[in-house]
Amino acid sequence: MSHAAFNPLVSKLSPPPVPSVFAWGRAYDEAKGPLIDLSQAVPGYPPHRDMLAWLAQTSGSRTYAGYGPIEGEDSLREAYAAEMRKLYKAPVGFENIHITSGCNQAFMAAAMAIAGSGDAIALTDPYYFNQETTLAMLGIRRELISLEPKTGFIPTLSEITRVLQTGVRAVALVSPNNPTGAIYPPALLSDIFAACRDAGAFLILDETYRDFLPGGAQPHELLSTPDWAENLILLYSFSKSFCIPGHRLGAVTAGPQAVAEIAKVMDNLQICAPRAPQAAVAMAIPRLFDWREENRREILNRADALKAVMARLPRWKMDSLGAYFAFIRHPFAKTSSAVVAERLAKNAGVLCIPGGYFGVGQDAYLRFAFANADSTTIAGLADRLGQFEID
Repeated sequence: MSHAAFNPLVSKLSPPPVPSVFAWGRAYDEAKGPLIDLSQAVPGYPPHRDMLAWLAQTSGSRTYAGYGPIEGEDSLREAYAAEMRKLYKAPVGFENIHITSGCNQAFMAAAMAIAGSGDAIALTDPYYFNQETTLAMLGIRRELISLEPKTGFIPTLSEITRVLQTGVRAVALVSPNNPTGAIYPPALLSDIFAACRDAGAFLILDETYRDFLPGGAQPHELLSTPDWAENLILLYSFSKSFCIPGHRLGAVTAGPQAVAEIAKVMDNLQICAPRAPQAAVAMAIPRLFDWREENRREILNRADALKAVMARLPRWKMDSLGAYFAFIRHPFAKTSSAVVAERLAKNAGVLCIPGGYFGVGQDAYLRFAFANADSTTIAGLADRLGQFEID
């Protein structure tokens, strides 16, 4: 009897990494104290009580029980466009917004709208693993933009130019970055966008963590570029800012033509993003600004707490720190990051993601999602990391 075959583009991929990391945490016996979870990027505080009330209200409404517009609820598209206009001081309208079921889906829909099997999209190295596996399963080649610790894992214009010369359909960046946390300077992003436009390529910029920038700064001026809509696609997640990752809600900001192409993909992926959370977030955007600002400041406090910890640990090196993440060079050069992370979870009760999951050359690193833990919990890392040794 012949066995049915699976799609080799999918079957050759490794299993999703986060569940395996959680399994290491479940094996920890709490001998060193409660588990310190710095793995998956999940806000370490609850949603605002009003957010929960609006979710309850919209989820219990017949209005949102049926199908909705593919591009998203009018109320959320309008509210998010208004927020973009306020943040970027640039003309962004309803027609520039497409709502998706999370930012991973936003990336997949954008990639499918831009590239087909055999085409190429450029990612940084290290990369966000879900973006790399998305391209792999679609048969889209990925060209890598090398990032170096000596530049703080910020791409150079020369590397961008080099990869554009290979004929990629798009350059995909994440800033603030996942996994390194690196924040890309606005002037550099403008130069990168200009290079993409000259090459006839898209710039896809994932801004999932932009609400946690120091000083609440404007991340860039790309939306003030004339005819930006011809080559720019911005991605966003409502999960982190509103603490609702389980409700799966993301957004695309792009030109009307790109929105229309993405809608074709979305109609086949999901038809429409969950409607009740869309309606709830539309109410939350203008009303919870102060609460979100408090959370931004709290995340900065947690970053400072991690800096203080790492200053006490000379064997461990923090090569990059940003809005949500730190990229930490571990002291066990002859041991893979997966082994280090597994032992760290099981023996010291510190859960993090191995650097090797973000690229072949990243085995010297661990990713700490420090936003998951409060400052007191983060302070407890000093003893656990300081005493930790590989068996």
